Amino acid sequence: MEIKILGTGCANCKKLEVNAKEAVKELNVEAKITKVEDIKDIMKYGVMRTPAIVINEKVKMFGKVSSVDEIKKYINDEK
Repeated sequence: MEIKILGTGCANCKKLEVNAKEAVKELNVEAKITKVEDIKDIMKYGVMRTPAIVINEKVKMFGKVSSVDEIKKYINDEK
């Protein structure tokens, strides 16, 4: 599973990354988490507001920081 955190490095982007790592840990799933900070790469996903989370190349949420429980649901939807 591949999880991408889209954002330019703001505090909310960092918090989303922390929450994603915690969700992966709690679910004990194999996942690669990467950050996408280049605005051109972010725009390729059609995201106009960050932070955003992409799982297996599907945008799951943008414009807010998802909670650990929300991210766990996104991960389970992709299993």
